[in-house]
This record gives sequence, structure tokens and C-alpha cells, in this order.
Amino acid sequence: MNRRYRQTRFLTSAARLDQAPSDQGYEVAFAGRSNAGKSSAINVLCDQKGLARTSRTPGRTQLLNFFEIDPQRRLVDLPGYGYAQVAESVKRDWQGALADYLEQRQCLRGLILVMDARHPLKPYDQQMLAWANQIPLPVHVLLTKSDKLNRRESEAALGLVSEALRDFSTDFSVQTFSALKRWGIDEAHARLDQWLETGAENEANS
Repeated sequence: MNRRYRQTRFLTSAARLDQAPSDQGYEVAFAGRSNAGKSSAINVLCDQKGLARTSRTPGRTQLLNFFEIDPQRRLVDLPGYGYAQVAESVKRDWQGALADYLEQRQCLRGLILVMDARHPLKPYDQQMLAWANQIPLPVHVLLTKSDKLNRRESEAALGLVSEALRDFSTDFSVQTFSALKRWGIDEAHARLDQWLETGAENEANS
């Protein structure tokens, strides 16, 4: 376990981009369908059970939630999409905040896109990939709940998403992951480290 992430703490929540922390340092954001296990992934990657709020009711994350790793590095839990049973006006507001964040946040270094390994590449997932490709923004896909698949099924899901990512940026990648079984943590940490450290190196060299 990478000790850096164990010290992560909740920083603040924002309903709009202008309520977010100062646009400095380096951030990696987590996005995905409301029932894909996004908060559970953040918790296991930081080795903290209650860091990101989890719920049996999909769609509870309706704010931009910022977690501080250290004064220069943050993780951001973005509003879940595609499932939440909330009023359309509310949904428009927090999806607007999501759009503003992804398109305008200068310190954002990469996006962890969480997909249920049993049901990857839903329409909203594909829209998010196309969106990130246009910005452009590097993406690493976590195929969560992979413990619910056998080896053949898991390999098939990985191959399906890998093939789909070839239509997008070379900065897109994918792995299988299980918060319950703690599978794939080191690989995910390596990608987080790459983005957070690369951001610091680029700024130092500029």
C-alpha cells in the first residue's frame, strides 16, 4: 500500500466550480455511473473505509468533493451520472458543475473513469470518454467489481474496453479492479503517481 494516500483527508465540497479550492497544485478526478463503485474505489485506494461517502442509494454524490493528499495534491470525487433519481433541475445543476470542472480546471492532470466490469461502456461512459478525448484529458478506466466475474469474463471485459479505447487518445488506459478483494490497487496507484508526479515535474521544468 502506498503510504502517501493513507494520509488523504476530506477538504471541502463544492456545488459550483467557483466554490472549489484554489486552482493550483495537481488534481486527479474520479467519475462514473452512480452505482459503479466510485466512492468505494477511492476509499480502498486511500486505505480509509469512510473517506468518500458510500450509499446503497445511487446518486448521492451531487457535489464536487475534494480530498487533500498533501498541500499540493488532491483527489476529487465528481457527481455520479446516469442513474440518480433526482429532479431534472437538480441533475442539470450538478452535471453543469461537472462540465465546468472538467473543461476549466487547470490543475486537473487526469481522470479515473469507474465502470462496473459487468456492464462497461454504457452510453454515459462513452460520452465521458469522448468528452475527455476532446478536452483533451488522460483517462484511466477502473473496471470495478471484477471479483463478480470469472477469469474468462474478466479478460473479455478488459479486452472489450481496451479495444474501445483505441478509438480515442493514446493517453487512455484500463485495468480490472475490485475494492472488495483489493485487486488492482498497485496498478491504480502507479497511474495516480504518474499523473501527480508528472504535474510537479512539468511545473518545475517550466
